[in-house]
Order: sequence, then structure tokens, then C-alpha cells
Amino acid sequence: MCYAGPVAGAIVSSLVWGKTKSIKVWWLSLLYWGGALFGVIDHLWNGELFLISGDIIKDLLLGAVITVSIFIFWLGALLYYKHNLKLQHTQA
Repeated sequence: MCYAGPVAGAIVSSLVWGKTKSIKVWWLSLLYWGGALFGVIDHLWNGELFLISGDIIKDLLLGAVITVSIFIFWLGALLYYKHNLKLQHTQA
């Protein structure tokens, strides 16, 4: 069930994008949908899509770690882009 976190993130970010139409939120939504798709495919591949393990807390914690990691990557990409944009303007 570790894909539950990215699926929730994908749904929430898609709803926010629907209201804001922000390109930044669109990219976050794509990252979450990619993470969710990967998790679902991985669980399908291993025959455990709806299998609840003996340690549901551990599975949900893994989903939270994946979800937070996607968010941190997205935030890092935004900061990197802003930094490079500032560098381009100062060099021009």
C-alpha cells in the first residue's frame, strides 16, 4: 500500500492545478502521478496490489517517505531553476 501516498498527492495536486493552472503545480502533479503509477505497476508486477502486509504502518510510512521525497525533489528543481534564471539575468 506504499503507493497510497503518491496517489493522494497526485489527486490533491491535480485538484489544486485545476484551480490555479500553475505550471509549477502541474509539474508537481506529474511527478506524483509518475510515483503513483510506478507504485501500482510494481505491486501489480509482484501480485500484491491490494495485499495488506502484516505491518500496514510500515507500508504507509514508506508511502509518506516517497511522497515527501517527490515533493523535496520538486522543490529542489524549482529552486535550481530560480537560481539559474537569476544567474542568466545578472550575466546579460
